[in-house]
Amino acid sequence: MNITSLRPKFIKYTEPVASFFIRLGVTPNQVSVLSVLFGFSCALAFTQRYFLAGSLLLVVSAILDLVDGNVARKNHTESRFGAVFDWVADKYVDAAVILGVGFSGIPIVSHLVNVPPVADFGVVGLALAGSLINTFIKPVTYAEIGYSERIAGKIEDPLEGVGFFGRPETVLALVLGGVTGYIWVAVLLIAVCTNLSAVQRIVYLYRQYS
Repeated sequence: MNITSLRPKFIKYTEPVASFFIRLGVTPNQVSVLSVLFGFSCALAFTQRYFLAGSLLLVVSAILDLVDGNVARKNHTESRFGAVFDWVADKYVDAAVILGVGFSGIPIVSHLVNVPPVADFGVVGLALAGSLINTFIKPVTYAEIGYSERIAGKIEDPLEGVGFFGRPETVLALVLGGVTGYIWVAVLLIAVCTNLSAVQRIVYLYRQYS
């Protein structure tokens, strides 16, 4: 079980926002672009150590990430490109935000153990790699194993509920870390949990398809 499996329940709460964008004539892809812009703004705020402001920007980006698909479904404008663009946009936001924390220069592990400051950016690198690989496993699985059935515009597959720490958990950790002033804990948590989650998915696939 993970937050991703609860996505349909969250999406219904974004319907008023989706309806607002539809009335304005905003397309799903334009909503995705807005999500990226807010995500990049969060990253920029993080580099300047404005973690509270950055967290609020990241919340808006995450909401818009739910809204774009809702706009497409309500307006009957789903497209394969839109589905791909949504994936790519999410990963650009994730990478930018995590790197934003790294470029802020805050200590992550160097204030806990006697290691050089470069070790802090090493943890950021692990968080970035784990975040990307944990998600990358899914499209590789679609391509190699052949999941293609779509429900509400999303490919349905067993991996949706496998992996205890996905993108929603990553975003939640960053938001809570930024709000509470423990962003270093969030990055450390992401570095460990995303990679463990990726291993969990690999083990699942090995047991199912080896």
